Amino acid sequence: MAKTESFDITTGCDLQEVDNALNQARREIGNRYDFKGVKADIDFDRDAGTITVHTQEQFHLDQIWSVMLSKFVARKVPVENMNRAEPEEASGATTRQTITLVQAIDSDTGRKINKFIKDMKIKKVQSQIQNDTVRVSAPKRDDLQQVIAALRNEDWGMHLNFGNYR
Repeated sequence: MAKTESFDITTGCDLQEVDNALNQARREIGNRYDFKGVKADIDFDRDAGTITVHTQEQFHLDQIWSVMLSKFVARKVPVENMNRAEPEEASGATTRQTITLVQAIDSDTGRKINKFIKDMKIKKVQSQIQNDTVRVSAPKRDDLQQVIAALRNEDWGMHLNFGNYR
């Protein structure tokens, strides 16, 4: 019987790296001159996978996002997996924004990935959705590498991880 090679497609952020990046951002914001005397709170809810930024005005919100972005990039946290909600008015004439972390491939995106792989029409390449993972299998590793290259060239609205390569 022929040996079948496979890999899994997943997504997600390393929550410890997110926490470390936010701690660095808080420290930098606390030391910046343009934030002296300004309310600037960054709260990270690890269980819900959300970051809440609370500050006085839109300008400061954009500055905080810029600092957080630089820290995320430095720590290799995929920024594509962050969905920024619209800023909303909060109490005391302040502004709040919630950032949601994408930790799993949703079923719609999983189906799109599955359809994309099927439309490539590479002989004997199969893909199937398993909860929040898409498993791709084929008899040849070259075919799997071709699929990975094609998936990397597409925009899926999230960072895709390719692991469990066997």
